Amino acid sequence: MQLDHATIVTAEPETVRRFFVDIAGLSDGARPPFSVDGYWLYANGRPVVHLIDAPASAPAGRASPRISPRIDHIAFRFERADEWQALLERLDARGIGYQTAQVPASAAQPAERQLFVALAPGVVIEFVTAAQPAVQPQP
Repeated sequence: MQLDHATIVTAEPETVRRFFVDIAGLSDGARPPFSVDGYWLYANGRPVVHLIDAPASAPAGRASPRISPRIDHIAFRFERADEWQALLERLDARGIGYQTAQVPASAAQPAERQLFVALAPGVVIEFVTAAQPAVQPQP
């Protein structure tokens, strides 16, 4: 397993993008066709910072921790299907809930599987793999 990326949700994605590109030395790169706007910034050929465009605050009457500006989550990558399967088994054995999703395929990369674990309010860990293990939905 290795650290895969950090995701930053911000109302000013262009400003943050310019900092990481112009100051930190990352480069713009391909991003799958998600339903939200954003950027993927690359180091050494890998997307290590994901920026997501979000409003500065929740709409009136709705408090949603998913849209406030923040450093959203860290992600760890598994290269092998057996590692992924072992992760699923450990989560299931301990009764730890998770959500799965899929990164849409793009011209630059194949589809990938994602698994999200909420450790505490506002603390999310993502696991990602391009391996094709069988992911069992939780009951």
